[in-house]
Amino acid sequence: MNFSLRLLCSGLLILSGFFACSNASSQSTANTLPGLGDSPPDAGPPATDLSPAFKKKYVAQALRKVADWQLNRVREQYSQDWTFAALYAGFMAVPPAVHGNAYQDAMSDMGRQFNWQLGLRPEHADDQAIGQTYLDLYELKHDPAMLAPTHARMNALIQHKDNPQHPLWWWCDALFMAPPVLSDLSKATGDGKFLDFMDREWWITSNLLYDPHFHLYSRDASYLDKHEANGAKVFWSRGNGWVMAGLVRVLQTMPATYPGRPRYVSQFQQMAKAIAALQGTDGLWRPGLMDAAAYPLPEVSGSAFYTYALAWGVRNRILDRQS
Repeated sequence: MNFSLRLLCSGLLILSGFFACSNASSQSTANTLPGLGDSPPDAGPPATDLSPAFKKKYVAQALRKVADWQLNRVREQYSQDWTFAALYAGFMAVPPAVHGNAYQDAMSDMGRQFNWQLGLRPEHADDQAIGQTYLDLYELKHDPAMLAPTHARMNALIQHKDNPQHPLWWWCDALFMAPPVLSDLSKATGDGKFLDFMDREWWITSNLLYDPHFHLYSRDASYLDKHEANGAKVFWSRGNGWVMAGLVRVLQTMPATYPGRPRYVSQFQQMAKAIAALQGTDGLWRPGLMDAAAYPLPEVSGSAFYTYALAWGVRNRILDRQS
C-alpha cells in the first residue's frame, strides 16, 4: 500500500503540472509558450486499458500512460517557466520500477539544454521553481554543474532585505515555487543558511496571507477583503493547492530536528483538515473553496495538488488515514 501511495503521489504531481500548464493564467507569460493551454482538436476515445482499483499495477499503468503522453508532448519545447516546474517534479518522483529512470534521463536532457540555469528574474519565485528538479538530479548524480547556478542564485537571494508589508513571496503560489529549492539546497550543501532564510520568508508570507480561523491562504493581499456571492471569503482552490504541495516538498527535505519544523507540520495538518471538509461529493474541489455553487465546474489542478498532499501526509503518518 505504501508503494501504491508513492505511485499515486508522483502521478498526481504530474497531473498537477499538466493542469497548471493547461490552465495557466492569461496574466502570465506562460500563455505565450507553445503547448500551453491548448486542446487537441480530437482527444481520441477514452482509455479502455485502465482500472480505478487502488492496486500497484493499476496505479503504475495509469502513471506510465499519463507520463509518457505528457513527456512526448513537451520534449521538444521544454521551458524554465513555473508552469513546467510541477510537471518536472512529477517526472522525478516516478519510481524506477515504473520506468522512472527514463523520465529522469529526460529531465537531465532538459537541464543540459538550459545549462542548469534558473529563469531570468533573480528574485522572482516563479523563475526559481525549476531548481527543484536540478537539485533532485544533483542528489542522484552529484554533478557539480547541476548545482552551481542554483547555488549562486540562492546565495544572492538570501541577501534580500525583508519588508513584512511587501513580502518577497507576496502571492501564495510562491510557497511551492521557491521554498523547496532553498530546503533542497540546504540539504545538498549542508549549509543551514538557506533553510533559515526560507523559514523566515515563509512566515512573513504566512502572517500576511494565512487565515488562522479558516486555515486557508488568500491568493495575495488584494484578496484579503474579497468575498464570494454567499458572503464567504475568497479562497482560491489551486492557490491553496500550491501551498499544500509546497509544504510537502519542504517537509520532505527539512531535517526532523530543525527547530521550526513543528510549525510546518501544524500548518499542514490544519490546512489538510480544512481542505478535506470542503471536498465535493464527486471527490473534487471547486475553484472558490467557500462557495461551491458560484463555480460549479470542478477544479482539477487544485484537486490534484490536494490529493497529492493528503496522500503524502497519510503515507508519512502526519495525517490520520481514517479522517
